[in-house]
Formats: sequence, C-alpha cells, structure tokens
Amino acid sequence: MNNFQFHNTTKIIFGKGTELQLAEEIKPFTNKILLHYGGGSIKKIGLYDSIRTSLTEAGIEIVELPGAMPNPRLGVT
Repeated sequence: MNNFQFHNTTKIIFGKGTELQLAEEIKPFTNKILLHYGGGSIKKIGLYDSIRTSLTEAGIEIVELPGAMPNPRLGVT
C-alpha cells in the first residue's frame, strides 16, 4: 500500500435560523447544488422555502431530488 494523507474537514453549524447562512457557506465552492430530501416534512415546517429562497437570491442553481427513503425504514421488514 502506498503512503498517503487524507484530510476531511466538516463544518457543522447548529442553531435557530442557521439555515439562512447556507448560501454564504456554499457560494465560495459552487453555484449549483443538489437538494435531496425525503417525504415532505422539510416543506411542512417551512425549511424548504427558507433554504430555496436563500439559495435562489444568492444566484445558486438548485437541482432537486425529492423522495429520499430512510435506511433502514421503520416498520418495513
């Protein structure tokens, strides 16, 4: 095996309203993202609209992929 180094930093931002920082965090890296979400609770609580507005206003293109399934799904055998 060849010697190598792997460096993987992860920035996690917690707190009320922090989804509004999403566009400024993404903008330095890309102008197009994949928004992958599940069954609709993101829309019911208003998070979807908040994220979409923030990204769109920042000029970030959104490609949507709804319908993510949990793995494993509860109650399914």
